[in-house]
Amino acid sequence: MLLTDEMASDLALVYTDTSVTLYEGDALAILPLLASASVQLILVDPPYMGVKKAEAWDNQWPTRDAYLKWLRQLAMEWQRILAPNGSLYCFASPQMAAHVEVMLEEMFTVIQRITWRKPPFSTKAEMFDKDSCRMFFPASEAIIFCEHRNADSMAVDESGYRKQCIDLHAQVFGRVFGNYLKSEFERACVTQKQIAALFPSRTGGMTGCVSNWLIGYNQPTADQYTTMRDFLNNRGGEYSYLRKDYESLRKDYESLRKDYESLRRPFTVSAKVPYTDVWEFATVSAGKAKHPCEKPLPLLRHIITASSRPGDTVLDCMAGSCNTLEAARQCGRKNIGIEADPAYVALGVSMLRQQQLF
Repeated sequence: MLLTDEMASDLALVYTDTSVTLYEGDALAILPLLASASVQLILVDPPYMGVKKAEAWDNQWPTRDAYLKWLRQLAMEWQRILAPNGSLYCFASPQMAAHVEVMLEEMFTVIQRITWRKPPFSTKAEMFDKDSCRMFFPASEAIIFCEHRNADSMAVDESGYRKQCIDLHAQVFGRVFGNYLKSEFERACVTQKQIAALFPSRTGGMTGCVSNWLIGYNQPTADQYTTMRDFLNNRGGEYSYLRKDYESLRKDYESLRKDYESLRRPFTVSAKVPYTDVWEFATVSAGKAKHPCEKPLPLLRHIITASSRPGDTVLDCMAGSCNTLEAARQCGRKNIGIEADPAYVALGVSMLRQQQLF
């Protein structure tokens, strides 16, 4: 959900089309007005603090603690805005990555720290004074990849998966057949323990599979169902007609699983894309119409396609010259951008309008 027209009138809504919405202003002023759990992916490249010596926006904090306090305020809003099955990618400098990661761990589950390895033979690296240096040349940036705490549990609770499984089992083996299954156990003079003995554990002990079937946590396989039916038939039970109902039960369970998977955090990679936690993407060449920290479109598209679904909403509250917004649009996602610097907003709007024409 975006800002209402009334809210937007108090801020600077500078660009909007069918997929992109861009606001000009302070992220800490605009983020609180976005709806809770409304964004599926947050992809943000905040200032690194002191890396760009010539840029005032990267040198506005007197201490590291002041910087982390500011970033924590943003993170609290990210936590509120991010959907339960959403992902957060936060860029960080090599010097600050550990501190940023610890701070984010206060509110999110940090899945991993990704290393963006830049091409090793850049001009700056070649000019580095190797004879007098006291450290290795920094040729990477960090990306902290996070999700909500207990994200899978939230997906289960939101989908009602466990409850639906139990209700489904009760419907098929309860309301439809009443106490038929139980009565057949009794008529064949078998106990639940005897049925469980048909399916011993690998160590030869008893398993809880029959109990799990009865309470709906999972379902027997076709082979297990056949084994149980044959065992009962040998004692005079009449179970052959239940095969169709078993198949119906399996289909219902599969439908529930699909509903559950759609609520989980999306993550899709393949052998054709970077699938380790070390990525190599060429940097963006410097230029008059470029942000000094602009991230390459291929890297941004990689994150967006890996951690969101078509039609999802991507948020970049430090939009710069709006490469994230353009990458999200190219990937078929909706996107919200926030940028405080009017000059970079103008660059972003110009680029977005030009791309929209084509």
